[in-house]
Amino acid sequence: MQLQVIELSKTFQRRKVFENISFSLRDCDSLVITGPNGSGKTTLLRLLCGFIRPTSGQIIYSEQGHNLSWRQVRQRLGWVAAELVLYEELTAIENLNFFAKVRGLSHTTADSKRLLSMMALERCGNDPVASYSAGMKQRLKFAFALLPEPEILLLDEPSSNLDEEGRRLLDSIIEQQKQRGLLLVATNDPREVHYGETLLQLGAGDVSNNEQRFTF
Repeated sequence: MQLQVIELSKTFQRRKVFENISFSLRDCDSLVITGPNGSGKTTLLRLLCGFIRPTSGQIIYSEQGHNLSWRQVRQRLGWVAAELVLYEELTAIENLNFFAKVRGLSHTTADSKRLLSMMALERCGNDPVASYSAGMKQRLKFAFALLPEPEILLLDEPSSNLDEEGRRLLDSIIEQQKQRGLLLVATNDPREVHYGETLLQLGAGDVSNNEQRFTF
């Protein structure tokens, strides 16, 4: 899997969010996106998911030299963000089973239970999500993201509402993803900068990779 971002710009109602961002990632590469509030971190992730379109520039996912359609990308993609909606009247297992069906995934209740166990939620899989704490809901979002065994994992403020145990689970997911595919994390938390080998600072005009710096 390869991701190429070429001179990407986004404007909302004449307000320029960012412009001319370029970078590329290959299998097992990881990128952390930082920047002040309003610099466009979440917007960039939404663009990379194909949820919104850029004002200009290109986003190209490819595999073995062949470009992927957005439909193919979404089949390979996991996403964690505050805007992810959970059906609170349903149980966690019912939520996972429903969204797996919507995405056309080969999935069983046993798979849902396995994902919940990974996030230490196995004891409350049959409880309605409305009864979950904010931290439990955040863990459940990670279970959603892992439904397709993603080749591309996009995380927006991933440690939000997590306690120390939740952070340890997050660290484990991060390390597993680095062995499996692409990882992109948007964050304002300095404790999460180490998740990526490459750092993209929005609003700062540069990408830093180890000790190297590249100007857009």
